[in-house]
Amino acid sequence: MNIDVNTSTAQSKLVDTLNGVRLRTVTWGKPETHKQTPVVLVHGLASNAMLWEGAALALCALGHLVTAVDLRGHGLSDKPETGYDMQTVTQDLAGLLREIQKDGFIQPVVCGQSWGGNVVLELAHTQPELVRGVVCVDGGFLELQNHYPIWDDCAKALRPPKIAGTKIADFRNYMQRAHPNWPETGINGALACMEQLPDGTLRPWLNLERHLMVLRGLWEHHPTHIYGEISVPVMFVPAEGTNSVFSETKRSAIEHAERLVPKARVEWFSPADHDLHAQHPERFATVVHAATTDGFF
Repeated sequence: MNIDVNTSTAQSKLVDTLNGVRLRTVTWGKPETHKQTPVVLVHGLASNAMLWEGAALALCALGHLVTAVDLRGHGLSDKPETGYDMQTVTQDLAGLLREIQKDGFIQPVVCGQSWGGNVVLELAHTQPELVRGVVCVDGGFLELQNHYPIWDDCAKALRPPKIAGTKIADFRNYMQRAHPNWPETGINGALACMEQLPDGTLRPWLNLERHLMVLRGLWEHHPTHIYGEISVPVMFVPAEGTNSVFSETKRSAIEHAERLVPKARVEWFSPADHDLHAQHPERFATVVHAATTDGFF
């Protein structure tokens, strides 16, 4: 499907979640003109709302009102010292959904990538009344204790690289070399994960201490324990490729999820990167749009 994407300026604002934190949202479309199922987009660990830009533009072109969010500690949202466990982050998202209902986001489909996939799965489990369904993008199946039974081993293996102090131009060039088939929206979205400093260097919006707290919350999360209790539709969109995650066990993990979740669908992207929504935004939008119009959601 060819999608006529309008790259007009999105609307950005801070939303008070009533959970002690304000989250930045970026919204594409208007409720009076975009009548398809609204969509909310949730990023992964150390990412940000703008990595969804390409997919959001494509979804908007298909008639969906779309908003992407920076979760606590990330992007332009508040950065408290605590509250990075899965339960608190999910409560933040639930509070955001309640606040934006008045803006047309009534029972949206909520898509989350990687860590965000586990977050939206937890949301579907604890507060299903807020969503029409959820999409887990190369996430939702992540159970880190299966790979790292000891937390210190997980923290060491998945510790983020040292990026602070890198020149902005060097980082952009690296991303373009590492991901030659990403559109410009993906490259720009990756740059938006970083605060760009006056001296021409950058540093992650999510600092190391908070990064590790988020990682600990993901390590403690057990999606397999809640699969059977989820009452809304769940679509898993896993990536298969050299830049995906846990590729050696992913097929069996997704098959296990598909057996246990009462209403599940799987749409594999192969070959694809872990950030498949940034790499293949129009294809991703088409998959989500189809699920909202064919009766799955």
